[in-house]
Amino acid sequence: MKRVVITGMGVVTALGQDLDTFWGNLTSGKSGVSLIENFDVSEYPTRIAAEVKDFKIEDYVDRKESRRMDRFVQFAVAGALNALKDANLNLKEDTDPERVGVSVGSGIGGLNTWEEQHRILLEKGPKRVSPFFIPMMIANMASGHISMVTGAKGPNSTAVTACATGTHSIGDSFKMIQRGDADVMICGGAEATITPIGVAGFCALRAMSTRNDEPHLASRPFDTDRDGFVMGEGSGVLILESLEHAEQRGARIYAEVIGYGMSGDAYHMTDPDPDGAARCMVKAIKDAGIAPDEINYINAHGTSTPVGDKSETTAIKKAFGDHAYKVAVSSTKSMTGHLLGAAGGVEAVICGLTIANSLIAPTINLVNQDPECDLDYVPNHARQATVDIAMSNSFGFGGHNATIIMKRFQA
Repeated sequence: MKRVVITGMGVVTALGQDLDTFWGNLTSGKSGVSLIENFDVSEYPTRIAAEVKDFKIEDYVDRKESRRMDRFVQFAVAGALNALKDANLNLKEDTDPERVGVSVGSGIGGLNTWEEQHRILLEKGPKRVSPFFIPMMIANMASGHISMVTGAKGPNSTAVTACATGTHSIGDSFKMIQRGDADVMICGGAEATITPIGVAGFCALRAMSTRNDEPHLASRPFDTDRDGFVMGEGSGVLILESLEHAEQRGARIYAEVIGYGMSGDAYHMTDPDPDGAARCMVKAIKDAGIAPDEINYINAHGTSTPVGDKSETTAIKKAFGDHAYKVAVSSTKSMTGHLLGAAGGVEAVICGLTIANSLIAPTINLVNQDPECDLDYVPNHARQATVDIAMSNSFGFGGHNATIIMKRFQA
C-alpha cells in the first residue's frame, strides 16, 4: 500500500485563521472562549462559546458565490484554500485534478441557513423560502463547494458522524490514497452551530458549561470542577498526498499518517462507552503496525464533560496498559472549544504541528485534577518534547469512534 503524508494544513478557529497565529495562541495557553456576540443570549443558561471573530469569506471567494454558502461551508472553503496554499499545491499545474479528492464533513451542517429559512417560512409563507435553502443546508456542501472552488475531480464524499466527523474524514481519505483511489485528498471538518437553536439544543441536554462569568476558565478537561463543554466553530483541513506524489513535486512534509481505527459503542445516544473507545485506539495501533508504547502523545477528545473525560481516561488505560501513565495526553479543546464535526480536523492539524515543532500544547484550566482522571495531561503550560508518534481521538454522539495516528516522517 502507498505511504501517505501531510503536506498542507489550514484552520479557521477562535484562536486564529492562519497556522502561525493559531499555533502561537495554542502553545501559549490562550483561551478562545468569550461571551456570545452573534445573537441575544440573555435567556440562555450558557452564554459563552469560542466564536470566530472578523472572518471575511470575501478574502477567499467573490461575494456572489459566498452568499450561496452557509457559514460552515464558508469555513470549510477557507480552511481548504489555506491548506492548499500551505502545501504550495496548484491543482492545475502540479497534478491531475481527477486524482485529487475531497472529504470534508460536518456533524450538523447548515444550521444558520435552516434557522433563517424557517423564520421566513413562518413569517412570509412557503413561496418566500429561498431556492438555495436545501443546497446551502445539506452537510455534503462543504466537500461540494471545495471541489467546485478548487477544481478537484477525484473522490468526493462527506462523513456525518457527530464529533467524530473530522477524524473519520481524514482516516477515510488516508485509506483512499493507500488504495490508490487518489493521489491527493483535501480532508477534515467544518462546523458553525453557534446559533440560537444550536445553543438552545445543547443547553437542553445540559451538556455545556454555564461558567458565564469566567469564559476563559470554562473549558477545563479532566479538572474536578468541569461542568460541561464549550461550543466552538470553524474548520480544520489537511492536504494528504501519496509519498510518491509529494516527493515528485518536492513538497514539504509535516508528518506521515500511519494508522486509522473505527468502532461503534452500541451503547447510548450520548454517553460514551470506554470499551468502544479503547477498541478504536487498539485498531488504529494495529493498523499502524506499531506497539502502544511507541506513541508519545495523545490529543484527547477531552471535552470537559464529567462523564466523557472519565470515560476516555479509562479507555486510554485499557488500550495502553502501563504506558498510559507515560504518554503525554492533552485536550486542546480547553482553548479552542469543542468544534463538534470540525474538532477532529483541527486536532489533526495540532498533532501535525506538535510533531513538526517538538512542542506539546497544554490542557489549560487544569487546577484540581480529578482523581479518576490520573494521567499526564500536560497541565497549563506547553511542553518541549520530541514527539515521534502522535494519536488523535474523536468520539461522537451515537457511539461513533475514530482514531488516527501519525508519525515523524522518515524517507
